[in-house]
Amino acid sequence: MEMNVIGRHCNISDALREQVEDRLSSIERLDDRAIRTEVVFTHDQSKGDPTDDMKVEITLRTRGPVVRAEATAEEKLAAFEKALDRLKRQLSKANDRRKRHRGLRPGPLDAPAPVDVAASRAAKDDDAEHYGDTHLVAGMEVSGDGPLVVREKHFYGIPLTLTQALDEMELVGHDFFLYVDAQTKTPSVVYRRKGYNYGVIHLDVSA
Repeated sequence: MEMNVIGRHCNISDALREQVEDRLSSIERLDDRAIRTEVVFTHDQSKGDPTDDMKVEITLRTRGPVVRAEATAEEKLAAFEKALDRLKRQLSKANDRRKRHRGLRPGPLDAPAPVDVAASRAAKDDDAEHYGDTHLVAGMEVSGDGPLVVREKHFYGIPLTLTQALDEMELVGHDFFLYVDAQTKTPSVVYRRKGYNYGVIHLDVSA
């Protein structure tokens, strides 16, 4: 498995890099489809709370869904360990869910894993492009400061079954997941309820 450790506004020592790579090797036992893992350390003092100065984002790219976890702490290694624990819990939870629903999920998708466009454009994705006094926000022209604050993201995706969407929601660690239903071709959202229960919303666009 390829590993990439990056520091933003901070330095990554050789010793820390070795520790991170050693701890990441345990992921392969939970997901044998792992191809590459990216760990990004970001130092941010703007929050005013020193316990959140260091943010760590771990992105696991596999032959299936992309898995992501993040955490904050005062020290680099502490933040990394928290993020790694969350990533492992997400992988274990997804594996447990698949075992309970064995036979409902089809084989591996032939299409490539989704491309995380937002992550690759993180440095320039937050602000709208400006043109003098008028600027574009999510495709809308806004004059002056405007009351509108919008963050727009684009993700590559393929139609999924409900079971595949549930797997992807567990792996990214979110409480909901937006997808296109493979059977009905409608925009759909699956969301977490209490325990292992889930809800799903389908949007009828036939009109």
